[in-house]
Amino acid sequence: MRVGIITGSGTESWPGLDSPAIRTADTRYGQVTLTEGKLGNNEIVHITRHEAGHRRLSNHVSHRANLAALLEASADCLISLTVCGAVDPAARPGTVIVFDDLYFPANRLPDGSLCTWHDTPGAAGRGHWIFDRPFSEPVRRALIAAAQAVGVPVRPGGCYGHVEGPRFSTRTEISALAPAGVTAISQTAGPEVVLAGEAGLPMALAGFVTDYANGVAEPEPVAALLARMRDSTAVLATLVEQALPAIGEPGPAGLVHRFDP
Repeated sequence: MRVGIITGSGTESWPGLDSPAIRTADTRYGQVTLTEGKLGNNEIVHITRHEAGHRRLSNHVSHRANLAALLEASADCLISLTVCGAVDPAARPGTVIVFDDLYFPANRLPDGSLCTWHDTPGAAGRGHWIFDRPFSEPVRRALIAAAQAVGVPVRPGGCYGHVEGPRFSTRTEISALAPAGVTAISQTAGPEVVLAGEAGLPMALAGFVTDYANGVAEPEPVAALLARMRDSTAVLATLVEQALPAIGEPGPAGLVHRFDP
């Protein structure tokens, strides 16, 4: 199986790849740097959202280019990883949340345009993504079982809230998200969920909780957040390596009702 992995802050390279090779993919949405290699019996295609040295802040990430590159690389599924801030006080720092729902009502890319592939009237493949839950259950279940097997604290469900960056959210903004059922937030994964769904690419999203969002608990020193961010790479890498053999046949979330053959 060929697995796409997208990582965020704290993870610029994917550990443990056999024979990693870096290449540049040219897509209609821009260039993307990919690292390809093997992890056990699986082929890995890795993209780091922010690029080396955190060149791209959340408002600079080219989501359509990243997803187009994975699709052109024939990825069979996508595991998207993020560090996140907990809105639910029960989601303690150090926990991995394998999300099962999405809060992304703006549905916008960082440049303000709508988050969709379908930007041209009459274009082939246009349609509506219809679903109950926006994530692939086989991939989700594999991640949950892997976390339990390796002893990583895991929450087997939760709502991912996409917030716009690069600034962090205010206390009032966070307090407005809690009644909506948002479990944890970050600034990058919402568009990936939508674009993967519209493309029929099976996807799961796991978040490593580095801290509590603003106003949820007493503030910690920024150094504590950065330390957990560094820890997240090894935790998430162990989780994914354990999960890969159990994914089996990943199915997409829902279906896309298209208006042409």
